[in-house]
Amino acid sequence: MDEHEFNAGPNTPGKVEVTRRTVIETGTTALLLTTLPRAALAADALDDNEPSPPVVDVELQVNSRPHSLALDPRTTLLDALREHLALTGSKKGCDHGQCGACTVLIEGRRINSCLTLAVMHDGQSVTTIEGLALGDNLNPMQAAFVEHDGFQCGYCTSGQICSAIGMLAECRHGMPSYVTEDLTQDAELTDAEIRERMSGNICRCAAYPNIVAAIKQTAGLPT
Repeated sequence: MDEHEFNAGPNTPGKVEVTRRTVIETGTTALLLTTLPRAALAADALDDNEPSPPVVDVELQVNSRPHSLALDPRTTLLDALREHLALTGSKKGCDHGQCGACTVLIEGRRINSCLTLAVMHDGQSVTTIEGLALGDNLNPMQAAFVEHDGFQCGYCTSGQICSAIGMLAECRHGMPSYVTEDLTQDAELTDAEIRERMSGNICRCAAYPNIVAAIKQTAGLPT
């Protein structure tokens, strides 16, 4: 029975219309309210009245340009870039540091910008995907991604490219990985080595073979 009318009684002029949808919605709401602890409800009420912390001044050198920002100290670097500087190339994917779409370079080192606060990088140099090309001349890694079709939907591509550039710099400085056999020697950039070092960047379109080929070309290795 999808719908029926409930009469309050033979002498009652009004009547209440009851549907299956209203019964389910009302019952679900009541159940949720009864299962929530009182402390949680009280905390929500307090949060509405809690004043925001005072803003702090942050100086960032983003893509070789200085920026002075007044930020809530809880602002992540990713939100500072996207919401305050309109640099939307760095993507917000999982927002938990698990997909790598937000990867940027801090002083040349790759980092997940969703997991770090902007205030922690006061005075530091930040490079995003927007700062890699020189005018109309693409960065070699960008050009290699285009040549080898290292993307499909493109959502993860900015993070993949920044991570790849940071990864090659790590190799040049002799930083080991879990698959490096001899830590005293420069790591040979095999396919397995590249995949391991890039494992923090997820491509849901599965363009991994093409990404590896683009990285090898940029590193001067045969593809």
